[in-house]
Amino acid sequence: MSKRKIVVLTGAGISAESGIKTFRDAGGLWEGHDVKDVASPEGWKRNRPLVMDFYNQRRAQLHEVEPNEGHLALVELEQKAIVNIITQNVDDLHERAGSSNILHLHGELFKVRSTRNPSLVYEWKKDLTDDDRCEEGYPLRPHIVWFGEQVPNLPIAANLVQAADLIMVIGTSMQVYPAASLTGYARPNTPIIYIDPKPQLNYELESADNLVTIEEVATVGVRKVVDELLADK
Repeated sequence: MSKRKIVVLTGAGISAESGIKTFRDAGGLWEGHDVKDVASPEGWKRNRPLVMDFYNQRRAQLHEVEPNEGHLALVELEQKAIVNIITQNVDDLHERAGSSNILHLHGELFKVRSTRNPSLVYEWKKDLTDDDRCEEGYPLRPHIVWFGEQVPNLPIAANLVQAADLIMVIGTSMQVYPAASLTGYARPNTPIIYIDPKPQLNYELESADNLVTIEEVATVGVRKVVDELLADK
């Protein structure tokens, strides 16, 4: 008997319980900065030191946090299913927890890439400075998908969702596109479990068949769902 295919879409809510600040507040600020200043190609061109300092601080914070019960529960789910995690988060907490299949939609904080040749990507756990260069001699930038940039992994994510037998959505408002459109690729009647203490349903979720909403934080809600799935004969 083949294993069930489960796709898990995760957002800032699952990492918030590890101590990582959520993406942005209602005013459009990202840790006190306008998102256009620290998360756009225009902001990078306008003030590279500000952008590098912003990500250096976030990278430093990532060294100080650990995966939480929500991350760890998803690892256990691999005992019984093929689990693909599609995350909007740029942290490495799913990796550190031990999940096997992780697709980052918006890039990775512990990586940088060449400003000239996007295929030159490097593991990077220290501060990034204006003096750092790729092997071809060009400056490096955070390996983050900024506002206004294409999301290279979106077609891969859409294919995973289309093949899923069950979809879990954890800790994301599903309001930011194009990631918010992913549940729309699910096959008709595919069960969708949405875990968030303050659910916000976009059009795709509102119109989804077999939607179950669990109004819990990730550490509570994910554990509850995973225990039920593992117990299911």
